[in-house]
Amino acid sequence: MKDLLKIYENKQPEIVFHWKDPETEAEGWTVINSLRGGAAGGGTRMREGLDMNEVLSLAKTMEVKFTVSGPAIGGAKSGINFNPHDPRKKGVLERWYKAVAPLLKSYYGTGGDLNVDEIHEVIPITEESGVWHPQEGVFNGHFKPTEADKINRIGQLRHGVIKVIEDTKLSPNVTRKYTVADMITGFGVAEAVRHYYAIYGGTVQGKRAVVQGFGNVGSAAAFYLSQMGAKIVGIIDRDGGLIKEEGFSFEEIQALFLAKKGNTLVAENMMPFQEINEKIWQIPCEIFAPCAASRLITQSQINQMIASGLEVVSCGANVPFADKEIFFGPIMEDTDKKVSLIPDFISNCGMARVFAYFMERKVEMTDKAIFDDTSKTIKKALQKTFTRSASKTSISETAFEIALKELI
Repeated sequence: MKDLLKIYENKQPEIVFHWKDPETEAEGWTVINSLRGGAAGGGTRMREGLDMNEVLSLAKTMEVKFTVSGPAIGGAKSGINFNPHDPRKKGVLERWYKAVAPLLKSYYGTGGDLNVDEIHEVIPITEESGVWHPQEGVFNGHFKPTEADKINRIGQLRHGVIKVIEDTKLSPNVTRKYTVADMITGFGVAEAVRHYYAIYGGTVQGKRAVVQGFGNVGSAAAFYLSQMGAKIVGIIDRDGGLIKEEGFSFEEIQALFLAKKGNTLVAENMMPFQEINEKIWQIPCEIFAPCAASRLITQSQINQMIASGLEVVSCGANVPFADKEIFFGPIMEDTDKKVSLIPDFISNCGMARVFAYFMERKVEMTDKAIFDDTSKTIKKALQKTFTRSASKTSISETAFEIALKELI
């Protein structure tokens, strides 16, 4: 596996598009690792301090993810080095998408990512730039549909991603109008845990869980895990967090979900970040869902969790460990050898799978059909990994080997 990984990591990307904003200090990159199958896909993120190497590593991660989620295309990513809280953000995104529009029309498909919203920013701004849909390039480059077929499938995508969830089991509150895009990634993170126990042995019910990050992914993962019967015992977010060792009730988790401000945890009795960051890693728990930014979890933090009885990690963030390597750094490798580590390209493939689902011809557009499809995709990937090796450790190593053999 490591030899395959080295070959894959060292391969130069096919296309690097570099942009400097004429009106601000913003700088952006689109990295297309390969045009496998005639196209490439990957979201757009924005953060201060982002560089081309971060975008490259995420593009390679996307390519591995497509081996699970489909379609069989190359990996790509866009990243803008700019403060997402700056009031000039909208203008930066408008100029960025105008510059990158020729790629989005031809062979590149994008979506939302860290600090860039799929529904409120990506879709309307790309449309203003003359792109039918942010995934249009995948249609043109990979599917090569007739004009009529393209219109039908783009219609499915347009309606499907922003579809308001009406199923009361899948939505935290149907009157608040949560969409598929709001919930699907966190749903996949929780489903990965449920399928893990069903395939490798055990049950999610009664298991204690810690969630890192309470944005779209973390809050949804907490909601669905709690709904399954797991006990959320700790939540750590950017500004602070909460601990309840006996576990929050499902109603309490639902209330926290509904109370969040944007992508931030809001609670009266919130511990300051420094305090919770000292305590949370020592709380006894069996499930850990890292759903914050990439490359945050240190060796010391994960060691404390393992010592407290950790069984399974379901990655909501791409590359959650503080390794400098693109994929399989020493912290990730060590964790994989000691506990069940479900890799990000399986557990957080929800949004990529939704795109792939809606690109197919005339699919069922019900909440149940959409969410079931993501669940079945994750189950199939875990089953394939289990068939290769039934060990509860080295799950990530086995899953990577399966994916890389498909790509190299």
